[in-house]
Amino acid sequence: MRNIDELRAAAQTSKAWPFEEARKLVARGVEGRPAIFETGYGPSGLPHIGTFQEVARTTYVRRAYELLTGGAPTRLIAFSDDMDGLRKVPDNLPGGDMLRANLGKPLTRIPDPFGKFESFAHHNNAMLRDFLDRFGFDYEFLSATDCYAAGRFDATLLSILANYDAVIDVILPTLGPERRATYAPFLPVCPKTGIVLQVPLTARDPAAGTVSYVDPNDGETMTVKVTGGAVKCQWKVDWAMRWMALGIDYEMAGKDLIDSVTLSSRIVRILGGKPPEGFNYELFLDANGEKISKSRGNGLTIEEWLTYASPESLAFYIYREPRKAKKLSFDVIPKSVDEYYQFLANFPEQPPEQQLGNPVFHIHTGAPPQVELPINFALLLNLVVVASSDDRDIIWGFISRYVPGASPATHPELDRLVTYAIAYQRDFIAPTLARRAPTDVEATALADLDARLAALPADADAEAIQFEVYEAGKIEGFASLRDWFKAVYETLLGSSQGPRMGSFIALYGIGNTRKLIAEALGAVRH
Repeated sequence: MRNIDELRAAAQTSKAWPFEEARKLVARGVEGRPAIFETGYGPSGLPHIGTFQEVARTTYVRRAYELLTGGAPTRLIAFSDDMDGLRKVPDNLPGGDMLRANLGKPLTRIPDPFGKFESFAHHNNAMLRDFLDRFGFDYEFLSATDCYAAGRFDATLLSILANYDAVIDVILPTLGPERRATYAPFLPVCPKTGIVLQVPLTARDPAAGTVSYVDPNDGETMTVKVTGGAVKCQWKVDWAMRWMALGIDYEMAGKDLIDSVTLSSRIVRILGGKPPEGFNYELFLDANGEKISKSRGNGLTIEEWLTYASPESLAFYIYREPRKAKKLSFDVIPKSVDEYYQFLANFPEQPPEQQLGNPVFHIHTGAPPQVELPINFALLLNLVVVASSDDRDIIWGFISRYVPGASPATHPELDRLVTYAIAYQRDFIAPTLARRAPTDVEATALADLDARLAALPADADAEAIQFEVYEAGKIEGFASLRDWFKAVYETLLGSSQGPRMGSFIALYGIGNTRKLIAEALGAVRH
């Protein structure tokens, strides 16, 4: 590990995006108190990786700020907007009829469709917190319902009421004529039905701290306090209120919220505050290139990623290129795993400025582990595919021959990858495999490869094997060696893409590979 002073000096000019963001916060001049970071979460659907990424990326900026400032204090608030009224029933949840019967109520007042927690919001909040805790994030969880009810927002709510006209003048120009006629920054929570009402206000009294409205169900005029959880703010006003009340210094948001950030910032200034620093990141897309939606459930869940790869590989994928739209689907996992380990292997020999730009520096808070990984994930996947086994002992039998003395005890990180490879092969690769028969030209080349492999010693290394694979493909009929390797993959492995064959054959074994060739040629050789 580099000297901390050396790293801090390099951080002053580092082009890594967390340090660029952290320098904005340094320039803000947060002194005499902790810098407060926030991430927001709408618990109307099951948590997904798009939710988690905000906490991860914000943490990277937080730690960069601490390095830049020599350890200035910080706080990270994970805020759940769980007082929102449920507007529609997510497609991917049980209990649809029950949820429809509770539309409009705050999420903390709707029963948990899974029957495990006090409410729908408590269930989803618990899922988010469970993952954040398992990943080791340092954060404070806040619930909108609790903050409103406890009076934590009261002073700011009264300030909004006192500046009512200026606040709505920010919002009204962004609305259509019909919505403009009924808009109010406060949403009363009906004391009769518990529904969050979107109704026009008929009167307001800043001195008394109250607003009035007509109950849409029975026509009764109601007067309620704006404090103590009797009302909730409309979205853009609510965001500004939260920034103001909690003293937020930094919050990032998706590019779809650029206009909301602008409007909420203007409201904060009206209330006499300073909007937080932050930046707008690009959105994750599903396998079809569409925006991920919690209600549609069209993105990867946290648990799904962790079934097939490590939390570190997820953090790696999230770290890179936050201003570029990226597909978040199962097929990105293997590449993310191998790239993470490659960056991890490069880290120790890099100079400080390169270390600060290496994703693993941020993922591991400046202290990446040293890991010995003699086999990458892609090669391991191909081994599991061809071995056609989910028996860990069988897989380790191949590995220990390739890496003498290797075992789960000596290579625990590789053992983790074995578990992930078996699961990924079972669910995503095996169903798609289809070996085809070789063409005449391909059969000739395969027969030549078989003869070349037979002439090699059983313990030939990957380079020697790779040379023979190349030589076997240098016959007329292939436009390029690329076509030869594609033929090898499709006839022996059942896929159009595959590993470096020299390494794969050394791992799988020359004898086993010759059996694959024999099967492709339609004969069994002994």
